[in-house]
Amino acid sequence: MQKISETAHDMISGMTPTLIAGDFVFATTQDTDLAAALIPQALATFKEAEGLSLILPLDVARSRALSIDDPMRCITLNVYSSLTGVGLTAAVSAALGAQNIPCNMVAAHHHDHVFVPAGNSTQAMSILTTLQDQATRS
Repeated sequence: MQKISETAHDMISGMTPTLIAGDFVFATTQDTDLAAALIPQALATFKEAEGLSLILPLDVARSRALSIDDPMRCITLNVYSSLTGVGLTAAVSAALGAQNIPCNMVAAHHHDHVFVPAGNSTQAMSILTTLQDQATRS
Protein backbone atom coordinates (compact mmCIF):
# COMPACT_ATOMS: atom_id res chain seq x y z
CA MET A 1 0.00 0.00 0.00
CA GLN A 2 1.22 3.51 -0.80
CA LYS A 3 2.25 5.91 1.98
CA ILE A 4 -0.87 7.55 3.38
CA SER A 5 -1.60 10.02 6.15
CA GLU A 6 -2.57 8.82 9.62
CA THR A 7 -6.09 10.21 9.11
CA ALA A 8 -6.47 8.37 5.79
CA HIS A 9 -5.08 5.22 7.40
CA ASP A 10 -7.70 5.46 10.15
CA MET A 11 -10.51 5.98 7.63
CA ILE A 12 -9.35 3.08 5.43
CA SER A 13 -8.91 0.68 8.34
CA GLY A 14 -12.41 1.48 9.57
CA MET A 15 -14.26 1.80 6.27
CA THR A 16 -16.13 -1.57 6.42
CA PRO A 17 -17.45 -1.65 2.83
CA THR A 18 -21.06 -2.80 2.49
CA LEU A 19 -22.74 -3.73 -0.79
CA ILE A 20 -26.15 -2.05 -0.99
CA ALA A 21 -29.00 -4.12 -2.45
CA GLY A 22 -30.16 -3.31 -5.96
CA ASP A 23 -28.83 -1.88 -9.18
CA PHE A 24 -28.63 1.85 -9.86
CA VAL A 25 -28.11 4.04 -12.91
CA PHE A 26 -26.88 7.57 -13.43
CA ALA A 27 -29.41 9.57 -15.46
CA THR A 28 -29.93 13.19 -16.42
CA THR A 29 -32.92 15.28 -17.43
CA GLN A 30 -33.73 18.89 -18.27
CA ASP A 31 -37.45 18.17 -17.94
CA THR A 32 -38.41 19.91 -14.68
CA ASP A 33 -41.65 17.91 -14.30
CA LEU A 34 -39.80 14.61 -14.72
CA ALA A 35 -37.08 15.75 -12.33
CA ALA A 36 -39.68 16.69 -9.71
CA ALA A 37 -41.27 13.25 -10.04
CA LEU A 38 -37.93 11.44 -9.78
CA ILE A 39 -36.25 13.34 -6.94
CA PRO A 40 -38.12 11.49 -4.15
CA GLN A 41 -36.95 8.18 -5.61
CA ALA A 42 -33.36 9.26 -6.30
CA LEU A 43 -30.48 8.11 -4.16
CA ALA A 44 -28.70 11.38 -4.99
CA THR A 45 -28.96 14.38 -7.30
CA PHE A 46 -26.59 16.99 -8.63
CA LYS A 47 -27.45 20.03 -10.72
CA GLU A 48 -25.21 20.36 -13.78
CA ALA A 49 -25.28 22.69 -16.79
CA GLU A 50 -26.69 19.83 -18.89
CA GLY A 51 -29.58 19.15 -16.52
CA LEU A 52 -30.28 17.43 -13.24
CA SER A 53 -28.19 14.31 -12.74
CA LEU A 54 -29.84 11.62 -10.63
CA ILE A 55 -28.73 8.29 -9.24
CA LEU A 56 -31.83 6.14 -9.54
CA PRO A 57 -32.81 2.57 -8.82
CA LEU A 58 -32.68 0.67 -12.11
CA ASP A 59 -36.40 -0.15 -12.08
CA VAL A 60 -37.33 3.53 -11.59
CA ALA A 61 -35.18 4.58 -14.55
CA ARG A 62 -36.62 1.77 -16.65
CA SER A 63 -40.21 2.79 -15.81
CA ARG A 64 -39.47 6.32 -17.07
CA ALA A 65 -37.70 5.10 -20.26
CA LEU A 66 -34.35 6.55 -19.13
CA SER A 67 -31.05 4.98 -20.14
CA ILE A 68 -30.24 1.80 -18.23
CA ASP A 69 -27.12 0.93 -20.23
CA ASP A 70 -24.68 1.01 -17.31
CA PRO A 71 -26.22 -0.58 -14.21
CA MET A 72 -24.10 0.04 -11.12
CA ARG A 73 -23.95 -1.34 -7.60
CA CYS A 74 -23.35 0.89 -4.61
CA ILE A 75 -20.75 0.08 -1.97
CA THR A 76 -21.07 2.23 1.14
CA LEU A 77 -17.91 2.84 3.13
CA ASN A 78 -19.24 2.66 6.67
CA VAL A 79 -16.82 5.00 8.34
CA TYR A 80 -17.32 8.64 9.13
CA SER A 81 -15.38 10.35 6.38
CA SER A 82 -14.84 14.01 7.06
CA LEU A 83 -15.63 16.29 4.16
CA THR A 84 -12.14 17.71 4.63
CA GLY A 85 -10.44 14.31 5.06
CA VAL A 86 -7.68 13.45 2.63
CA GLY A 87 -6.80 10.05 1.21
CA LEU A 88 -9.82 7.75 1.47
CA THR A 89 -11.18 8.47 -2.02
CA ALA A 90 -7.72 8.27 -3.55
CA ALA A 91 -6.91 4.94 -1.88
CA VAL A 92 -10.25 3.37 -2.84
CA SER A 93 -10.22 4.54 -6.45
CA ALA A 94 -6.54 3.57 -6.86
CA ALA A 95 -7.16 0.05 -5.50
CA LEU A 96 -10.11 -0.47 -7.84
CA GLY A 97 -8.34 1.18 -10.78
CA ALA A 98 -5.33 -1.11 -10.35
CA GLN A 99 -7.72 -4.00 -11.09
CA ASN A 100 -9.33 -2.14 -14.02
CA ILE A 101 -12.61 -1.55 -12.18
CA PRO A 102 -14.13 1.85 -12.90
CA CYS A 103 -15.68 3.61 -9.95
CA ASN A 104 -17.73 6.69 -9.33
CA MET A 105 -17.23 8.13 -5.87
CA VAL A 106 -20.06 10.02 -4.19
CA ALA A 107 -19.28 11.79 -0.95
CA ALA A 108 -22.28 12.45 1.25
CA HIS A 109 -22.31 14.11 4.66
CA HIS A 110 -21.64 10.98 6.72
CA HIS A 111 -20.16 8.40 4.36
CA ASP A 112 -18.56 7.91 0.97
CA HIS A 113 -20.26 5.68 -1.56
CA VAL A 114 -18.57 3.86 -4.43
CA PHE A 115 -20.55 2.99 -7.57
CA VAL A 116 -19.05 0.19 -9.64
CA PRO A 117 -20.39 -1.68 -12.68
CA ALA A 118 -22.84 -4.31 -11.45
CA GLY A 119 -20.76 -7.14 -12.96
CA ASN A 120 -17.70 -6.07 -10.96
CA SER A 121 -19.35 -5.63 -7.56
CA THR A 122 -18.18 -8.91 -6.01
CA GLN A 123 -14.59 -8.33 -7.11
CA ALA A 124 -14.76 -4.70 -5.94
CA MET A 125 -15.98 -5.80 -2.50
CA SER A 126 -13.06 -8.23 -2.26
CA ILE A 127 -10.56 -5.53 -3.23
CA LEU A 128 -11.95 -3.04 -0.72
CA THR A 129 -12.08 -5.61 2.07
CA THR A 130 -8.45 -6.49 1.35
CA LEU A 131 -7.53 -2.78 1.38
CA GLN A 132 -9.22 -2.40 4.76
CA ASP A 133 -7.49 -5.53 6.12
CA GLN A 134 -4.07 -4.28 4.97
CA ALA A 135 -4.65 -0.93 6.70
CA THR A 136 -5.80 -2.66 9.87
CA ARG A 137 -2.63 -4.79 9.99
CA SER A 138 -0.21 -1.92 9.34
